[in-house]
Amino acid sequence: QVQLVESGGGLAQAGGSLRLSCAASGRTSDIYPMGWFRQAPGKEREFVASISWSGGTIRYADSVKGRFTISRDNAKNTVYLQMNILKPEDTAVYYCAAARAGVIITTPDYWGQGTQVTVAS
Repeated sequence: QVQLVESGGGLAQAGGSLRLSCAASGRTSDIYPMGWFRQAPGKEREFVASISWSGGTIRYADSVKGRFTISRDNAKNTVYLQMNILKPEDTAVYYCAAARAGVIITTPDYWGQGTQVTVAS
């Protein structure tokens, strides 16, 4: 089994930055692609970003391209999401996700508990 624990959420002003981290533990050898999803109040959970095990393949949702950067450190079993130029519409609970196969996450096998990000206008 794999456990994912997010950290780094909080309150930011519009135009500001936050950095999320997600540390994996347990059977980390099972993890290949990792990524981030988010869920705003009253909305469905949506894809934000994904990164392959090597870091060589990265995908972003159109809504965050040019503002968010995903990266990972396999030695630390950690994936990061650097969020810049934050907008109020980025307000959501952000979930870390991982999959046992593939290059980019489509259907996660593991989820973190979520971390709240609130962007004030």
